[in-house]
Amino acid sequence: MGKALIGETEETMPAVKLLTECKRFKPGVGFTCKAKDIGLDAFVQCLEEDSFRCPFSVRYSHSYFCRSAARVYAAKLKR
Repeated sequence: MGKALIGETEETMPAVKLLTECKRFKPGVGFTCKAKDIGLDAFVQCLEEDSFRCPFSVRYSHSYFCRSAARVYAAKLKR
C-alpha cells in the first residue's frame, strides 16, 4: 500500500468512526433521520418523533437537538 493511500485512510478513520456510532446512518443510503440546520455550530434540530430514543439527542425546552458531529455536518452541507 502506498504512503499516500495510507495517509488518506488515516485521515478518513475519524469520519468513519463518527458514522458507525450513529445508528441512523446506513451505508449507501445516508442518514435515515430528519434534521434541520438552525444555525448552531454543534447542534441541529431533530425532526424525528422518537428523538428521545437516540443517544445523540438532547432535549431543550420543547425541542430535541442532535449532537452527532456526523449528522450536524451532513445537515449543514444540505443548507
